[in-house]
Amino acid sequence: MSETSPSARRPAGELEASVLAALWAAGEPLTPAEVQGELDGRLARTTVTTILSRLHDKGAVSRSRAGRGFAYSPIHDSAGLTARRMRSELDKQDDRTTALARFVSELTIEDEQLLRTLLDEAEPGGPDGAAGGRLPGSGTAP
Repeated sequence: MSETSPSARRPAGELEASVLAALWAAGEPLTPAEVQGELDGRLARTTVTTILSRLHDKGAVSRSRAGRGFAYSPIHDSAGLTARRMRSELDKQDDRTTALARFVSELTIEDEQLLRTLLDEAEPGGPDGAAGGRLPGSGTAP
């Protein structure tokens, strides 16, 4: 049995990212065969089906019946998926304070200023007075 060398492997998440990109670009539900076509046949249909099933299990895509199989749609846009992943990683931490402090310490000055602005806007009675504890475009409380 031959092993794939670590340098020849795809980066973690690359296949999922490619499949999600195809779904986002389509703007409508796609079957595994259609996703495979959008990826120019670079992946076997069984591989695409497995990736879509895993994305469904992770809550990144929804599926609906399409004939004898399923058609898949992304649940979040790219920014929403990133936010969900960040929240998931934070939820795994026992020491949220340290995790958040280290995250903030790694931000660029521009990102720190943006985060401050977003947090200020999320405060009840903040600059716009209507955010009510929600970040703009997040759909969820911080």
